[in-house]
Amino acid sequence: QVQLVESGGGLVQAGGSLRLSCAASGRTFSNYVMGWFRQAPGKEREFVATITYFRSTYYADSVKGRFTISRDNAKNTVVMQMYSLKPEDTAVYYCAASSRGPTRLYSDYTYWGQGTQVTVSS
Repeated sequence: QVQLVESGGGLVQAGGSLRLSCAASGRTFSNYVMGWFRQAPGKEREFVATITYFRSTYYADSVKGRFTISRDNAKNTVVMQMYSLKPEDTAVYYCAASSRGPTRLYSDYTYWGQGTQVTVSS
């Protein structure tokens, strides 16, 4: 079992930045590909970014060049730095872990955090 806890969400103006963190516990963190998804009200959960053990990264087209995902395997932590935020980035952001990967498929992620709200005002 893996437990994931997100933090770092908040309210920012368009063009601002936020740093989201995900703390993992329960099992060997390095065995998992880690990802971030987001979900806006009334919409499907959307892939944002994923990172492998050796820090290969993949991003949704909508966030390329603006978001950066990273991980510290020794500290069991995943971070997503978000900059140049846009109102359309507003969503609940979820950290997730997959024994597959790298993958952008929702169904491939086994463990999920509770989410952290990101709101970008215009």
